[in-house]
This record gives sequence, structure tokens and C-alpha cells, in this order.
Amino acid sequence: MLYLTSDNFPIFVPFGVIGFYRYLWYLIRITASFTYRPVPLPENPTYIASEDVTIIVPTIDAGEEFKEAAYSWLVGKPKEIIIITEEKMLGPLQELANAVDPERIRVLTVPYANKRLQMAHGIKNTTTDIIVFADDDAIWPPTLLPYVLACFEDQKVGGVGTSQRVQPCGKRMTVWEVLAAFRLTIRNIEISSSTHIDGGIPCLSGRTAAYRTVILKDPEFLHGFTHDYWLGKYQLNSGDDKFLTRWMVSHGWSTYVQCCKEAELLSTMKPNWRFLKQVLRWTRNTWRSDLRSLFMERYIWTSHPYVAYTMVDKLFNPFTLLVGPCLVAYLIWKSTFPVEDGGYHLPWWNILCSYLVWLMATRTAKLLPHLWHQPEHIVYVPAFIAFGYYFAIMKVYALLTLHETGWGTRAGIGDPTAATAAASANVDEKAYHDTSNAPSYSSQPQGQPYQQYRQPPVEMQSGYGGPGYAP
Repeated sequence: MLYLTSDNFPIFVPFGVIGFYRYLWYLIRITASFTYRPVPLPENPTYIASEDVTIIVPTIDAGEEFKEAAYSWLVGKPKEIIIITEEKMLGPLQELANAVDPERIRVLTVPYANKRLQMAHGIKNTTTDIIVFADDDAIWPPTLLPYVLACFEDQKVGGVGTSQRVQPCGKRMTVWEVLAAFRLTIRNIEISSSTHIDGGIPCLSGRTAAYRTVILKDPEFLHGFTHDYWLGKYQLNSGDDKFLTRWMVSHGWSTYVQCCKEAELLSTMKPNWRFLKQVLRWTRNTWRSDLRSLFMERYIWTSHPYVAYTMVDKLFNPFTLLVGPCLVAYLIWKSTFPVEDGGYHLPWWNILCSYLVWLMATRTAKLLPHLWHQPEHIVYVPAFIAFGYYFAIMKVYALLTLHETGWGTRAGIGDPTAATAAASANVDEKAYHDTSNAPSYSSQPQGQPYQQYRQPPVEMQSGYGGPGYAP
């Protein structure tokens, strides 16, 4: 690289500084990840899954993969699993539930498909101290629930996440699934390092995350969660996990992530180009949530400064990443002129080959934690490099289209505003005919009366009733 820059070395100093800075922080992140330790199982646990855990699964199109996932959840012996779907899917999902475990699985409905409304309805029907949200295809190891519950021994912890791996849809991973696996490996490093450094995390992934029910039963939370607007006019349906994570921070609750094999779930990804639509939705959610955390709510700066740094870094990352190919393209253009006329001193093929070798070496090094376990995936490193530049452009596009709030990868999920209005209308009608005024918009049973939950310690109660969420 020094040879490439020998005749214009001062011009390349800023780019060298940027590269040094980025790889220095990557080394810090890797070091923190290796020194991170999960919370061990307590000898006398306060929380027992069969008494204290309800699993809530919002879905609209669960198929046979749901059975495999449900069997894996039941191994941990939760008290109950609540499936929330839209009314027209009640029959098929009730059949699936009956085929797995009709005694411990309930199926409830909302009028229209809307993930946040489905989650809120599940919360209202929960009677246990801990709620675990799970995707309908998330496959758990048998030890996941005990390891998640171990974190709640600290009464300041309000939410707990887990590490993840990709479960291939077929016998072999497609290139899209390998790209997703690369991303999850990098994410596992990021969340374990941030948890170790300052106890924070950018997002408790919605694929599986546990929360104290007392936090989610708060009417202020339920209203904010189901009436969440971007710029005051674009109602959000996705990004529920980002909302939940920000709520923990803004209300003084701690979070933790169990990054270990005992709590590592398997999840399927889109095995085709539709994976790009998933990434676009996640990217828009990240932009919206990070901008709120950094500049609107601002609790993250004092609660978790390292996480705040990573959010700021992600704001600039797509632009700094695109500097490299732009500079290489400029040098290739300059190489077409004679040196005496101001041209570059190396031929275009030398510049391009040197750049590609540098990319392969640095990106392969970044993926070593993944390649250590699956070395056969090294053939996909070029695809990962290409995806990285595509992703940088996508992030810029996502920033310019934050007003688009559609799901993108699931049919049947319509306007969240209409769904919210329909749900509210059903609540009002139910309250009118029900002298108990119990809020419900489902024809399904409401479960047992809300029991007395364990309260946070005295020093945390002021945080629980804190400033709330600003849409």
C-alpha cells in the first residue's frame, strides 16, 4: 500500500488515519467480546420457567416450522405459550397448537395483522412475572430459558437478549443465508462487547427477548408501543424490538445479553433475494431508532456511552466505506494519463489488483470468528465484500426513505393506522357491553386476573415511572 501512495503520500494520510481508527476499534471490540462472560446459573433461582414464564408469539402465517420451534420452547417448561394472530388465521393456528400441546398453548386473535397490536394483546393476557417474545421460527436449545432467567436475579435488569445462529431452510445454506450468518457472527461480537464494556446494547433482538411483565403492563408503555409515529405522522409496525430496548434505557432499567451456546437460538433467514428486503426494513428501523436515541431522547449518552459511540459510528459508516472505491476509481482514471502530464505512476490493473487483495485480506480477518467454525464459507468472502458496498448504498437509500414503514417481506400486513383504529373500536365495544370494562379486542379468553408482580427495587421505581416515550 505504501508503494501505491509513494508519489502522493500526504493525500492518503487522512484515509490511513480513518482505516487505523476503524481497525483499532474493531480490535477493542474483539478483545471485549473474548473477555465477556455470560451470567451463570444461580444455585437457588428466584424465577422458574414453569411458574414465571409466558412465551408470546405474534404470527400470521406459521407453518410446519412452527412445530419444531414450539417443541423446542416446551422443553424449557414455560407456564404458557400464547400465539397471537389475526382472526381469519385462528382455525389453522389452533390446529397447529392442538397438534403440539393444547394444554399449554393458547391462540388469541386481533382484528387485523399488526405485530405491535398482537404483542400488546399478548401482554394483556399474561399472568406471569416474565414475558419472552419469540419469532415463530426461533428454535431454542434446551438450556435457553434457565440461562435467560438467570439474568433477572439482578432486580435492576428489565430485558434480556440472546446470541443467534442461522438455521438453513434447506440441506445447504444459500449464499443469502451465508451472508446472514456472517452478519449474525459480527452482531454477536458487537453485542457481547458492548454488554461487557458498558452494559448496553443497541437492540434486544425480537427473535427472542425476555422482559419483566411489570414493565410491559404499564398503560403508558402499551399506549406508546401501539401509537408509535415517525415524525409524528408515519405509524410504525416493525421496529418493536428497538422500541422495547429504548424503553428500557429511558426508564432506568438495565439489559443483558447471554452470548453462549446454552442460550444461542437458531433462526431462519430468507434463502433468496428477499433477504435484501429484510435488511432494508432492519436498516430503516435502525436509522429511525438510533436518531431518536442520540438526538431526541438522549438517555443513551449517559447510560451507555460506548453504545452511543457505536450508533454515531454507524451514522458515518456507509459514507466512509464508499470513500475507498471512489478513490480507487479516481486513481484508475488518473493512470490513463502519462506521468509527465500529471498521471498516476501505476497501471490500472496494478491499482485494482492491490485494492482487491487488501479487501480480501482485511475482510477475511474480520470474518475469522465465523470461519474458524465454518471454514468452508471462505468462498463466500467476495460475496460478503460486494454485499458490504451494496449495503452502504442501501443505508443511504434507507435514510432517504424513512417515511416508508411497510413490512416488505410478508403479505397480509396492511396499514397499521387502520389496524390500530379497528383494535380501539373493538376495545370500546367490548367495554360497553362488559361491566368489568376489561380491555380486550379478542373473542378468546382473557386468562387469570393480573397477579401481584415483583416490584423493582426502591431505587429503580422512580425510573419506572419516568419520562416515558416521546413519539
